[in-house]
Amino acid sequence: MITPDTALLAGVNLRKQFRLTSTTRKGGLLTALDDVSLTLAIGETLGIAGESGCGKSTLGKILAGLMKPDHGEVQYLGSPLSSLSSDAYRQFRRTTQMIFQDPFSSLNPRMRIADIIAEPLVISGEAGSNVRTSVAHLMETVGLNPELAQRFPDEFSGGQRQRIGIARALAAAPDILIADEPVSSLDISIQAQIINLLQEMKGSFNLSLVIISHNLSVLRHMCDRISIMYLGTIFEQAPAADLFRQCLHPYTEALIAAIPRVSVDTRQTAVILNDDLPSPLSIPAGCRFHPRCRYAAEICRTDVPALLEIEPGHLSACHFARTIFLRTPD
Repeated sequence: MITPDTALLAGVNLRKQFRLTSTTRKGGLLTALDDVSLTLAIGETLGIAGESGCGKSTLGKILAGLMKPDHGEVQYLGSPLSSLSSDAYRQFRRTTQMIFQDPFSSLNPRMRIADIIAEPLVISGEAGSNVRTSVAHLMETVGLNPELAQRFPDEFSGGQRQRIGIARALAAAPDILIADEPVSSLDISIQAQIINLLQEMKGSFNLSLVIISHNLSVLRHMCDRISIMYLGTIFEQAPAADLFRQCLHPYTEALIAAIPRVSVDTRQTAVILNDDLPSPLSIPAGCRFHPRCRYAAEICRTDVPALLEIEPGHLSACHFARTIFLRTPD
């Protein structure tokens, strides 16, 4: 039964591992996701942040139905994908679209732009002049000249290609748009254009968004809530305003401190992470962040902290979330 509180999309206890086939590490297991749960509400923009290699892209593909988890399930309007009928699953795949990270490799170089954007329309049964009209309208919507529809992807810049990817996703009339690092490969001058375009499209098409990015500045600008990932798990989750007002995890603290600032605030001290990101082939015992954490104690080396609600709507997986980060009233 669907209620007003039912999440539009949810991942429940998701786990995903990959068995390596390279000669140097053949047979090794790489843990990309480990017991990850999160929800996306109707009309919400959810951000997923973390360093490269933390499992963000794998999570996005699983939420989009492009990859199956080893354990756990994805739910669409309260129903597991595995229990959907073939017609309901096709509806989910149509209404959940993905924008991929690299605009240079996500478009077929042998297809004309008109055919790339039209592909979801043709699959849904639309044909003929309706398709041409829809393609022209979609190109205009994302800021592209419809007269360029017969050109190939290599004739466009990175920003234009990302606009083509957005137009292709919108052609399916989705409810959910999952954008994997949508601006990371673009020049800074183009990034703002794509961010503004996504926000415009959210309002125009009544979309719910999942934005995957390592750039917290982008997520702060775009998102209602943010989940912070580290080595395949969620370390912190909160409304964006609360996260930047008072984070409750040392890893989030370090990420926020690393955001470039125009002016120097002498009251702030740099938070330097110890060592590099551990390999997902050899995840540390206890809190997997403890080798890099300046607050680490013995309990952090032995006990895995649970992801708990520390404040209303604000979750943290840190043994010392209350004692280190929460300020008591004067």
